[in-house]
Amino acid sequence: MVRRLTDEAIRCLALFEEITDVEAVDCVIDDEYDRVVIVVAQGRLADAIGHEGQTVRRVEQRLNRDVHLVEFADTPEDFVANSLRPAAIYAVHIDDGVANVEVADRDRGVAIGSDGQTIELARELAKRHFDIDEVRIE
Repeated sequence: MVRRLTDEAIRCLALFEEITDVEAVDCVIDDEYDRVVIVVAQGRLADAIGHEGQTVRRVEQRLNRDVHLVEFADTPEDFVANSLRPAAIYAVHIDDGVANVEVADRDRGVAIGSDGQTIELARELAKRHFDIDEVRIE
């Protein structure tokens, strides 16, 4: 699947990789919430965050925006779960382009996010990477 990146997103990815020395897979500029969402290579999330969050904070300072990191995964189920973290995800079932996500009751609000920002991000990333049309919280 082809993902188109804006010039700003390409600049953010380059800066992120320069500071963290971690491969970035994708970048979404979210102007509504004044944040940059970066999808990092599988297995490299901890490196991107750094000790006590120092590395990602350096990226945030340079970009002058909040940075939200999502770890890539080989399967759409794992990727959707990663995009909804830190919510406790029990399972993700995908059928006909719809990802149904089982979330711990106490974490439903976390999975949805303030003003729905987390679930909307999960929907956008699932569409961009796995052509999933909808993400639903069960």
